Amino acid sequence: MRFNNVNVEALAYHLPDNVVTSEDLEDQMAPLYEKLKLPVGRLELMTGIRERRFWDEGVAPSEISAIAGEKVLVKSGIDRSMIGCLISASVCRDFLEPATASLVHHNLRLPKKSQVFDISNACLGVLNGMVHIANMIELGHIQAGLVVAGENGGPLVFNTIETLLSSPQVTRKDIKKSFASFTIGSAAVAVLLTHRNISQTGHRLLGGVSFAATQFNDLCRGIEDSGSSFKGAPLMDTDSETLMKEGCALAGETWQSFKRTMNWKNDDVDRVFCHQVGTMHRKLLLETIEMDMDKDFPTLETLGNTGSASLPVTLAMGEEQGVLQKGSHAALLGIGSGLNSLMLGIEW
Repeated sequence: MRFNNVNVEALAYHLPDNVVTSEDLEDQMAPLYEKLKLPVGRLELMTGIRERRFWDEGVAPSEISAIAGEKVLVKSGIDRSMIGCLISASVCRDFLEPATASLVHHNLRLPKKSQVFDISNACLGVLNGMVHIANMIELGHIQAGLVVAGENGGPLVFNTIETLLSSPQVTRKDIKKSFASFTIGSAAVAVLLTHRNISQTGHRLLGGVSFAATQFNDLCRGIEDSGSSFKGAPLMDTDSETLMKEGCALAGETWQSFKRTMNWKNDDVDRVFCHQVGTMHRKLLLETIEMDMDKDFPTLETLGNTGSASLPVTLAMGEEQGVLQKGSHAALLGIGSGLNSLMLGIEW
């Protein structure tokens, strides 16, 4: 896919105040560590994640998505009456129905003419939402559109700990299947895309490529709706090693097609922004696509894996810290359970 008329007009994010370290989580699991003779410090050592953040109890995905959405509208100066489509793209939802986007649309006081719906695709939701908005802009259906995500990892993490501690027959194998859950954090993000004719920034969304390897759909599965208002307890079962191996293999295929589509070589890419999973995943991904690690901008050490918000929050923080210069090429490298990979190219 290629776009000629689409700009990434503005990015904004919103983070929880509550910081929880990997050491804090291990303290909560101390009885388990003692029982299974697990070394203290292994969580940070194996993931590279020092801390992550969680919302206060009762905070809804729509609430934090709307905060990020308001920030991006204020930042851009685009009148909210011009928003022709709103997509909520987080893994976490307020309810099974209505769409979480409906609550965000109401909270942001967006126009009645806006299309309003959710997109769900694990950690790729926001990138998928960006493609949908871009297609609508390219076709002339809308002038501007907004993608938001509000991820709440706290219920998943704390319920995983509670489940493991309460199980009398827990084994190291159980810990291994649950390990990926302890990398999860919380964040909210908003991405505003516009037609180039009304853009004030000129940050062009050039296009991208999507590949699927759905034979691996069983490598990471959520048992309940994580972070929602439901009473069900969220859990996640993950084969982390195989997921990393096959995910990076899929990303390698996607990268080759992406470069052909963009007519780029590795040297043409100034910055890459990846879905934030862990240190080993980051290393293998960049090795697979033969990309200089200095071109990557990581946030996993302090945010962990924030689901669909992970990559766009990292991009927003990179912009905030001045790592993108005018005219530079940035590659967004998305991988999500399923398995799916979506990569997008931006000319800043």
